[in-house]
Amino acid sequence: MATPADIVERALMPAELAERMPHARLLLSDEPQMESPEHDEQLALLTSTLQWAWRERSGFFIGANLSIYYDRNELTRRRFCGPDLFVVNAAEPAKRNSWVVWEEGGRYPDLIIELLSNSTAATDRNGKKRLYQDVFRTPEYFWFHPITLEFEGFRLSAEHRYEPIPPDASGHRLSEALQMRLGVHERQLRFFDLDGALIPTPAESALQEQAKAEAQRQIAEAERTRADAERQRADALAERLRAAGLDPGEK
Repeated sequence: MATPADIVERALMPAELAERMPHARLLLSDEPQMESPEHDEQLALLTSTLQWAWRERSGFFIGANLSIYYDRNELTRRRFCGPDLFVVNAAEPAKRNSWVVWEEGGRYPDLIIELLSNSTAATDRNGKKRLYQDVFRTPEYFWFHPITLEFEGFRLSAEHRYEPIPPDASGHRLSEALQMRLGVHERQLRFFDLDGALIPTPAESALQEQAKAEAQRQIAEAERTRADAERQRADALAERLRAAGLDPGEK
């Protein structure tokens, strides 16, 4: 008879592992920190901008440096992947410790963005690209290097092969999944609307609102100044008429 030590030391079969696992949605993300302050800032910028732009929408999930568990039978081999940023449309808007594909109805990301670094660039350009193309079948894959500014985008073809997304005249690439454009602005990857206008961050939106409020205040102040000047002219005219013995109120 196997002893408890024997059971602990032998490899668990997938069915046993599934029985002993906590609920799959409790699986924690296991991703390393970003490589540099520029990578941290870039990821925060993309995430906050998209969340702000979609603040009145529901039914989507944005994962930032979050593990995707995609093979239930390979958990003991740590077979999972953590894109820097991914978006799943038509998803339950719930907090998650990770994205567990078999708990999400088999859903994979609709868009993935990887931030290249010296230590990850080769994997992002090759191994992960094949994974996202052949296993995830993610419709759109973009990568960007916050230091060198290398920027590429790919869309899954009808033959399930990634084809380059051509840049427009501004160097922006269309994301059908987001219904936005992506491009480099002031050395950072940014989102643009379909007309090419920069989509603001929450801080930029606040500054725009402040500028709008200030412009409206100045317009109102100018109108008050104009009205005061008009009133003063009318009072001066009335005073001159009275001095001449005329009634300012007579027609």
